[in-house]
Amino acid sequence: MKVKLAEALLRRKELQGKIKDKDLFEVKARRQQVAEGIDDVIAQVPKLTAGQVTQEYDWHARQLRLVDAAIQQANWTCEIEVHDDSMGDYVAKTA
Repeated sequence: MKVKLAEALLRRKELQGKIKDKDLFEVKARRQQVAEGIDDVIAQVPKLTAGQVTQEYDWHARQLRLVDAAIQQANWTCEIEVHDDSMGDYVAKTA
C-alpha cells in the first residue's frame, strides 16, 4: 500500500502515543488520613491483564517499527529541492 510521507509520519506519532504507560493504568484516588499532613493515597490500577498488555504492546510496537522503517527508507532514498543557502553554515558579514 502506498501512502504519503505525511500520513506515515502521523501514523508513527499515533503509534508512539499508544504504547505509553498512561493507557495501561488508571489512577484511582481515595482520600483518607494517613498521618499528620498526609491525607491522599493514590494507587495505579491495571486496566488489562498482563497478557493483554503484552499482546497489545507487542502489536503496536511492531506496527511502529514497520512504519518507522518505511519512513527511514524514504529518508535515505528521496531527494528534495532546497534553497542553495539553506545547507550552509552561518557566515558573519564583515563591515
